[in-house]
Amino acid sequence: MTRLRGICGPGGLYLATACFAAVLVALPQPSPGAHKIRAAVAPKPQTGAPAPNAAAPPPSPFGVDIDTQAKHAIVVEADTGTVLLDKFAEARIPPASMSKMMTAYVVFSLLKEGRITLEDELPVSERAWRLGGSKMFVPLGGRIKVEDLLRGMIVQSGNDACLVLAEGIAGSEAGFVELMNQKAKEIGLADSHFADVDGLPNPDHWMTARDLATLAMRTIDDFPEYYHYYGEKDFKFNNINQGNRNPLLYKNIGVDGLKTGHTEEAGYSLTASALRDQRRVVVVLSGLPTMRARSQEGERLIEWAFREFNDYRLFGAGATVEDAEVWLGTAPRVALTVDKDFVVTLPRKLRKDMKVTLTYDRPVPAPVAKGDRLGKLAVSAPNLAPALAPVEAPLVAAQSVGRMGPLSRVAMVAGYLIWGDRH
Repeated sequence: MTRLRGICGPGGLYLATACFAAVLVALPQPSPGAHKIRAAVAPKPQTGAPAPNAAAPPPSPFGVDIDTQAKHAIVVEADTGTVLLDKFAEARIPPASMSKMMTAYVVFSLLKEGRITLEDELPVSERAWRLGGSKMFVPLGGRIKVEDLLRGMIVQSGNDACLVLAEGIAGSEAGFVELMNQKAKEIGLADSHFADVDGLPNPDHWMTARDLATLAMRTIDDFPEYYHYYGEKDFKFNNINQGNRNPLLYKNIGVDGLKTGHTEEAGYSLTASALRDQRRVVVVLSGLPTMRARSQEGERLIEWAFREFNDYRLFGAGATVEDAEVWLGTAPRVALTVDKDFVVTLPRKLRKDMKVTLTYDRPVPAPVAKGDRLGKLAVSAPNLAPALAPVEAPLVAAQSVGRMGPLSRVAMVAGYLIWGDRH
């Protein structure tokens, strides 16, 4: 490691810079369940009426020249939260049937809390039976298991299944919608508002592409025991077999969810997630002109994300990043570490130019408690947008170091004043 030393006195600033070009080739990929270090992303969503489309999309955070037919789009590396492509992802859009992901999220939450079970049977009202649009074809006056309703909603995109779930769980659609809006705030959907459970057109019903991506990632992280429903390719109910409307499930490209949508106002839309070699990418597209464009654009952007980018695990949780000198401590040094796996997402072509910088006060004044934040670790590379460079994580003490007793401190300070020797 090449070190750039700063001021040498107690409390002076120590700056260590390292170029990891040679060793990155051999770095292992992130292990399953790795802790996540999220990169800085674009500003928070704006509230108000739907934003009009500008003449051109914002520049890629990585300076990558790529666009999409979709009016609104976002591509996210799920493990690090790094945004690879952002095209008006903060604008309010009609989510159509993609908002059923929120309906499902609420049901999953109630299942996990034990308030309902998959075997519970819910009654079918006349309103649910008559509801138009895509249907599960629930029988009037029948009773249907929650699990079948979930599959009817997710796989078959049944509006009727959504309403049976809402009325059976909350007593009314309005009551269930209230649960949706409460849960949306809890999980960090910054600019979403729900007015119905199925995504049928309503001026008070909107989401953003960014919120759809957040909802997809929260669904995957929070409910691994239920996420598999999004990957089912068909479901038969009431002697009617229907295929999943997500075209990417049939392309053998790692896609295992989530949901499509279409209305005349929204155009053709898609929220998709793909997993390859322990990397997960989430793509949200809205406002496409045809079903064919939705399929092609979704596949193209997923392939682009996996081909052009990679995750790099630089330090594992608890690994020693640096041994720092301690001033007036019972031990001469303290190990600096990260308390979570430090993983960054970068274009593959920038890997050789990656720079890692450590910043902390040198020497570290005693006493030091284990877990104390003593500095920061930052990763940068050329050609990154300012909002994305650098990616940072705190440096913390790996162990405690006490302070010397009074006599030892006097001797140490005297030695420093006379001989400039701190040890």
